[in-house]
Amino acid sequence: MVKNLWDPAEAKRRTGGLDELVYRSNLLGADRSVANWGGGNTSLKTVETDFRGREIEVMWVKGSGSDLATMQAHQFTGLRLNDIRPLIEREEMSDDEMVEYLRHCMIDSRHPRPSIETLLHAFLPFAHVDHTHPDAIISLCCADNGRQVAERIYGGRFVWVPYVRPGFTLSKLIAEAVQNNPHAELVLMEKHGLVTWGDTAEACYAKTIAVIREAEEYLDSRTEDAEVFGGTRHQALPPDERRELLAEVMPVIRGMVGKERSTLLTFDDSEEVLAFVNSRDALRLSQVGAACPDHLVHTKRVPLFVDWDPASRDAGLLKQALQAGIARFVQEYRRYFERNRAEQDKMGDPAPRVILIPGIGMVNSGKSRQMAKVSGELYHRAIAVMRGASAIGQFVSLSEQESYAVEYWPLELYKLTLAPPEAEFSRKVGFVTGGAGGIGSATCKRLAAEGLHVVVADLNLEGAEEVSREINQAYGEGRALALKLDVTREQEVEEAIRQAVLTYGGIDILVNNAGLATSSPFEETTLEEWEVNMNVLGTGYFLVAREAYKVMKQQDMGGSMVFVGSKNSLYAGKNAAAYSAAKAAEVHLARCIAAEGGSAGIRVNTVLPDAVLQGSAIWSSAWRNERAAAYGISPDQLEEHYRNRTTLGVNVYPQDIAEAIAFLASSRAKKTTGCMITVDGGIPAAFTR
Repeated sequence: MVKNLWDPAEAKRRTGGLDELVYRSNLLGADRSVANWGGGNTSLKTVETDFRGREIEVMWVKGSGSDLATMQAHQFTGLRLNDIRPLIEREEMSDDEMVEYLRHCMIDSRHPRPSIETLLHAFLPFAHVDHTHPDAIISLCCADNGRQVAERIYGGRFVWVPYVRPGFTLSKLIAEAVQNNPHAELVLMEKHGLVTWGDTAEACYAKTIAVIREAEEYLDSRTEDAEVFGGTRHQALPPDERRELLAEVMPVIRGMVGKERSTLLTFDDSEEVLAFVNSRDALRLSQVGAACPDHLVHTKRVPLFVDWDPASRDAGLLKQALQAGIARFVQEYRRYFERNRAEQDKMGDPAPRVILIPGIGMVNSGKSRQMAKVSGELYHRAIAVMRGASAIGQFVSLSEQESYAVEYWPLELYKLTLAPPEAEFSRKVGFVTGGAGGIGSATCKRLAAEGLHVVVADLNLEGAEEVSREINQAYGEGRALALKLDVTREQEVEEAIRQAVLTYGGIDILVNNAGLATSSPFEETTLEEWEVNMNVLGTGYFLVAREAYKVMKQQDMGGSMVFVGSKNSLYAGKNAAAYSAAKAAEVHLARCIAAEGGSAGIRVNTVLPDAVLQGSAIWSSAWRNERAAAYGISPDQLEEHYRNRTTLGVNVYPQDIAEAIAFLASSRAKKTTGCMITVDGGIPAAFTR
């Protein structure tokens, strides 16, 4: 049941006007069953002083592409009402005309383009207007008998308008219907949503919540004892089994849905989702159509419902069903596009955004983890609507032509252009071992700055969490995941890669960077010292690369591995036989994987740094003293010693190594594999040859 979240004390702290509109909007968006992500719009009519000092009537309305839950004052647009009101006298107005006309009505050209539904707000003669897409209301509006049910709930207090795509015609239709019904308190938009209003911000918000609660109470009375979605057909698998199967199939899904443009995946096995996918009516209901026009851009018209019996528990059968289902979905989507396209339309990605799997749950795709989660959140809303509509009648949706008209509507597609441009590593997932150290953390941050979603794996979990926190704060929640990892333990490596797959859907880039170092004369090198170097720098790199390689092959999208070797991979370092031998093994392992992975498009290259003292746990250990002793100098002279021995006369820093890793992992090096790049300031003895 929705709650009235209005806080008089908080409202009093607002300066009124636009600030109060922001507060009201944020409250509406705080409950996704009231206003879904990116959906709905709000407005306020007020009096402002223009640049000439004249008082003018201004309507503030949500800017296109904003989200009610998070939007701030700068995301609203002010328009001169006296310029807009005469439009209602027109008989018709195209979308292009409307957009161009409203551009001239803006009080400040720096404001965002106003909402698609600006005229709806302007034509209604109320100070405050809310347009939302509440689950309970859309349940009425998407039921075949919704209008009759609304009469039982609201009596003569509502106006019902048939489905018309937003724009001039719908806005005029609503305004005239409200004008002709002096008792109207709300508008129900068929297959679309709700419009309410009030004299004050608080009254408008309270009306929205009250109207929704009335619908919720009625629906609850009809669903209390009803068999939801026709009853249960399948049983959900236990949580561990669900995740085990998902870890096996998500790379396959990611590879297939990302054939045209790579995507990230999320999964959802919440109680609500499982109740739906396991039900008798799920297949039929899911193919009726979208629950709300606002969903279409992020969920497509219908999801893929996978034909699979979870009782088999057979991962191979599930993979086959997914491969066949995704291929069929893509073919059907192409036909849908061709049946409805206009000459200027360009087909979007034909792969499914929502995949429903009986016994397991829902998998969602998107250009980022955030957008995949948006797809999932919107389908949660669809499930709630289908449940409500089915409780009172038959769930109905937009026709195929109506759906296409929204999905490929230029005004809707415009919202997508407001997102930041994609960078080199957008839509990619990276896995960095030793991610909390100097080179590792610099690499994680460098790649994240160019769009990468990154798993920060390190034995030092606290350090990994700090790096992850910095990345998420800078680039958005979910861009980084911290994992504790001992690369020498096979089960830990397998579980870490599994967690990366379950979080993001797969792996595109591996940076094998975990490290340690010891130093001692050869005759004093113990078996324990030898083994610890080989275990971390040899076995550890092998285990992580092997598991990442498996995922990359399943995805069938290629991939890139970068090993962080050392100058000692080529140069026989004094008093460092164990370390140097292990580092030499690393680079040859990388070449072996490069030779074998080429046919799968998996590139493997190596960076050879030297003396990267800054931020390094290795150089904060006994290694620093041991290396100084080997050169007959004091530890505080090491930095100068290393600088002086380079041909360029420079010190090497973590950011320098990160830059080389970024190059090798990027499309700029797409034809390079089996390569070694030295980043050591120039050590002639370590020149590659």
